[in-house]
Amino acid sequence: MHTDKTHMTDIVIYGATSAGIIAGIQARAMGKSVVVIEPSGRVGGLTTGGLGQTDIGNKQVIGGLSRRFYERIAAHYAGPEAWTWQRRDEYRDSGQTRTAEGETSMWTFEPSAALRVYHDWIAETGLHIVYRERLDRERGVKMDGARMVSITMESGRVFAGGMFIDATYEGDLMATAGVDYTVGREANAKYGETLNGVQARRATSHNLVPGIDPFRIPGNPASGLLPFIDRTGPGEEGTGDCRVQAYCFRMCLTDHPENRIPFHKPDGYDESWFELLLRNFEAGEHELPWINSSMPNRKTDTNNKTGFSTDFIGQNHAYPEASYAGRERIVARHRLYQQGLMWTLANQPRVPGHIRREVARWGMCRDEFVEGGGWQEQLYIREARRMVGDFIMTEHHCWQHEPVADSIGMGAYTMDSHNTQRYVDANVHVRNEGNIEVGGFPPYPISYRSITPRRSEARNLLVPVCLSASHIAFGSIRMEPVFMVLGQSAATAAVLALDGDTPVQDVSYAALKQRLLADHQRLY
Repeated sequence: MHTDKTHMTDIVIYGATSAGIIAGIQARAMGKSVVVIEPSGRVGGLTTGGLGQTDIGNKQVIGGLSRRFYERIAAHYAGPEAWTWQRRDEYRDSGQTRTAEGETSMWTFEPSAALRVYHDWIAETGLHIVYRERLDRERGVKMDGARMVSITMESGRVFAGGMFIDATYEGDLMATAGVDYTVGREANAKYGETLNGVQARRATSHNLVPGIDPFRIPGNPASGLLPFIDRTGPGEEGTGDCRVQAYCFRMCLTDHPENRIPFHKPDGYDESWFELLLRNFEAGEHELPWINSSMPNRKTDTNNKTGFSTDFIGQNHAYPEASYAGRERIVARHRLYQQGLMWTLANQPRVPGHIRREVARWGMCRDEFVEGGGWQEQLYIREARRMVGDFIMTEHHCWQHEPVADSIGMGAYTMDSHNTQRYVDANVHVRNEGNIEVGGFPPYPISYRSITPRRSEARNLLVPVCLSASHIAFGSIRMEPVFMVLGQSAATAAVLALDGDTPVQDVSYAALKQRLLADHQRLY
């Protein structure tokens, strides 16, 4: 029996990430009622949260509504009213995915532009978004056998439906429903891989200058290790662990004097957090510790680079399984770290002068994330839980050494992981571990079975973000435009399952493929 607090729709989507929004738009286009529930007050996840430099590898694999998003971005910037802090002819994009002459899509954008595109699209389609409602992770999923009936929020609101989609970065809905999942890195031996588990031998990129002393007082082990060095690392090469690749905020910076908020020394600043940064410079590091990709209106998408940068290495391992309060504390510490990092780089005399001067001319944007003084709420959750289904995407599928016969979209990025830990090596020096960047393979198909749980666990749930993949395969799949593609495919499958009154595991792939191709998805 449903109460007055129960909201009933054909499809319930938890998480208004880009995958969730695109899934909702697709479900609406196929004639179904749908609600998208977002725990925060902002839609779009990382796409509106600072990641304006689209990472994909080969943008030709992006089709369907995902491609349409980037076309809408291009349309937004086609008019002069979009250009506030520079003229359109002054803008030159930079970074990994650039917009070629004559393209109808645009691959770099401001957070506020992405948010405006989504708000307009949501209004046009009548998509129902419910903000600031968090799943009760203790008892918030009602099941009838292996069929999900409803989900309950901490507020007591209940959302019932015929199909459910978990579009969160954390996989909270699937976990609460009792679906099997994993956190961290599998051993190479588990799936016969080479790039999983501990990867200390590959740690050449984004590492510290060799020879740095790890102790608070150099040469004195009794003084203790510098902050955030893992006493138990690195572990045996190729073995699995529970470590998660590092998170950061993808900062949107500007050098425009009228729009710039100078970096500040945050309350709670602890200079010892950055002693390793300073020793790294003194050991010979000369590069700017960031990737500052140009966005429109003299803004950036700023990401991690070098051995000590915006990634708060090793300080996120508890995040996937943490309570909401625990996650908030982790996010707050990441923000404190990154604010302290930027102030240190701009002001500390031990930072080389050329770096200090360059960093100091940048700052947060007055017209982005206004409620946070230029700082966003969305942390870059590069990886959290990953479902363990009957089919698991591995590096063998990325290499295409093993075939995928039921493609619902394509991945095209390198097999990529940021660092997971700092440790003391055999020479008693500090090193980073976990960075992997392996490419050299063409775009590869992603299996429909990788977004479906085991039949015995959930027959009406699809998981397009925390999908069934090994750590290193997920490291290639985990790009925002691919999540959009998988969100559209998940919604299409959910509608077909509803119409056929069948579990998601029994959806006809021939029918699914036909509809995906009709909607301009690119499958092979």
